[in-house]
Amino acid sequence: MTITSGRVLVAGATGGTGRRVVDLLRAADGDVVVRAMTRDADSESSLRERGADEVVVGDVLTPDDAARAVDAVDAVVCTLGSSPGIGTLTSDFADGEGTKNLVDAAAAAGVDHFVLVSSLGVGDSAPGMQLGLRLLFRGLGVLPAKARAEAHLRESGVTYTILRPGGLTNADATGDVVVGEGGDTVSGSIPRADVAGLCVASLFTPAAADRTFEVVARRGLRGTPEGVVDIDWQTAPAAARPDPGTEAVEESESAD
Repeated sequence: MTITSGRVLVAGATGGTGRRVVDLLRAADGDVVVRAMTRDADSESSLRERGADEVVVGDVLTPDDAARAVDAVDAVVCTLGSSPGIGTLTSDFADGEGTKNLVDAAAAAGVDHFVLVSSLGVGDSAPGMQLGLRLLFRGLGVLPAKARAEAHLRESGVTYTILRPGGLTNADATGDVVVGEGGDTVSGSIPRADVAGLCVASLFTPAAADRTFEVVARRGLRGTPEGVVDIDWQTAPAAARPDPGTEAVEESESAD
């Protein structure tokens, strides 16, 4: 991809982070083609109204649907997430097996770059999530599913960027994030809008290739960060700039 052209699949496009990724890609100058994937046929019209050029209706838990979604795309931004609940104990995870299906399809299709939104609390970033929530999400199987998806992506041969955000909020983007690398690095919260901005910037930032980052907003930082890295992120679209008048509302410690 280049900063002005390419076809990007947004998987999880109806979620809180995925919607913002669609917005940012649509706001970008140039000829970026935005393909959104949803398993809900009723969401197709709203995704098109939001700016998606193409909509694929399918379920990532079905390998054929995943293959259809990645056909002819240059990059994938995967923001799939599972809502914690009793159902997660007895069913496959969109952000586990579903993401693995999407990775396999991307590898087979020769996709250039795969950006995965994971979560603090996964793998060696476990200390970044508060203990009570970590035990809950681990017990429900959400964190292990995300860990398997991360490992599968790293082993796939596809160029990747993995983002592990802290607690997600619906505040406007701050434009000021703390990026750690190495697992036990940062803790805190971050607006979905900031995560979306990093997803888009990762596509055009060579220094982000084949790396895993833990990310929180500076104003949502808890404790003293370790392993902080300075990444020269390529400029995100104007829609990602902060609106200081909006208050943060924390909803979840798990990416959606």
